[in-house]
Amino acid sequence: MFVGLLALTAAALFTGAAFYINFAEQPARLTLDDRALLAQWKPAYKRGYSMQATLAIVGFLLGLLAWWLTGRIAFVIGGVLMAANWPWTVFGIMPTNRTLMATDLSDAAANTRALLTKWNGLHAVRTVLGSLAVVFFLVALRRA
Repeated sequence: MFVGLLALTAAALFTGAAFYINFAEQPARLTLDDRALLAQWKPAYKRGYSMQATLAIVGFLLGLLAWWLTGRIAFVIGGVLMAANWPWTVFGIMPTNRTLMATDLSDAAANTRALLTKWNGLHAVRTVLGSLAVVFFLVALRRA
């Protein structure tokens, strides 16, 4: 089932990127001083947002198409899990993102670091949603 494999690929790429951010990039970034921490986070966030937003949409649409073609409910569940990243980002993460983006580098301080530590925890939800989508896509493909 080619479409299902494409859905799995989108979900795995999304999850891999989210996992990397949580467990490699963000911890390394937290070793920087407050100003450098924020200076590094801002452009990284902008680039990561575009990539992960696209993968979430693609994973969702491919999951729905795979479900439509096969009738396997695990595909639609995986697709919905990928789509769930959008409302989580808008309502769960975006308020923190906006505060961080509005912070001038010269104003970066301990509260900025605290927000970025909080942001990492919020972002971990994206890693979990992507991981669950991968599991459901694998289950759907196993039945092929």
